[in-house]
Formats: sequence, structure tokens, C-alpha cells
Amino acid sequence: MEELELIVDMVKQEMDAAIKHLEHAFQKIRAGRASTTMVQDVMVEYYGAPTPLSQVANVMVPDAMTISIQPWDRTAIGAIEKAIINSNLGFAPSNNGENIILNVPPLTEERRRELAKQAKSEAESTKIVVRNARQDGMKELRKLDGVSEDIIKDEESKIQELTDKYIKMCDEQAKVKEAEIMKV
Repeated sequence: MEELELIVDMVKQEMDAAIKHLEHAFQKIRAGRASTTMVQDVMVEYYGAPTPLSQVANVMVPDAMTISIQPWDRTAIGAIEKAIINSNLGFAPSNNGENIILNVPPLTEERRRELAKQAKSEAESTKIVVRNARQDGMKELRKLDGVSEDIIKDEESKIQELTDKYIKMCDEQAKVKEAEIMKV
């Protein structure tokens, strides 16, 4: 029946969206190594207009603890440096006239634990969304008229299998992120 497939598809889409959200949240959690995402929100005053850093310079990560910023226009180097200092990211930029170098300080043990806790919390929130999607799907199935109990039971077991699969994905991603954070 088409209605049954629609309900299961809706549940799957909600669960997919929850996992995508988790992946995005995990990208924001810094794991002790340099990343271009750390400076992606920096706005540079460029010719009188606030401009994203990525539009005025090439941002690279030459090694795990360094971010290198090479402006396309050398006259913008001072504005970029000022923008980084004003962004309160905790970086002390050093410039050699051509590039700006940001050294990413290593995470303390306490900070690693806080980030691991934050990752676990994000994973738990995602599990709640997955379970709510299951619950909504089950309610929709029970509302259907003229469908035999056996067919509804089959569809409920499909939804439960999806739920188990997505909860497992959530746990695996959380474990990987936690290991990444705690790795010195």
C-alpha cells in the first residue's frame, strides 16, 4: 500500500535529517587540530565593506597546529590581522608581510573532556529526534483504516529496524568523534 510506504519514507527522511544535523554539529566541535572552519566566520573590513575572510584570502592548513592565511591583495593584510584579533578566537596572528600564521594551541585535558561531553550531548539529542520520528511513524500507522493488523505489525517492525540502524549510526559517530577529541 502506498500510504504505508509514504509513512516509512517520512520516518526515514526525518532520521536522515537528524544524522546530517549531528554530522554538522560535530564539524563545529574542535578536536585539537587546525581547521579552516575555525576562521570561516571571520569578517574582514575590506574596502569599507565587511567581507568573509575566504573572499579576501586563501586559507590553508599546512600542518595539524597551523592555519596559514595568504591575502590576494597584500594591502589587506592589516585588516585581516585586525579582524582575527577582534573575532575573539583566541589566536595571536603573526605576519611576515605576505602571510598571516595562526598557531592553534593544543587542547588541555579539561577542555578535551568538555568537548567530549558536548559531543555526547549532541549524539543524545539526535537519538531523541530519531526516537520521536519512530513514535510519529507508529502513530501514523495506527491511524490507518482498513489495513490488517499483520501488515501494520510488519511496517512497525520496519520502522523499528530503521530506528535501531540510526541509533547505532549515532553511537558510532559519537564514539569516533570522542576518540578524535581525546587523542593527544
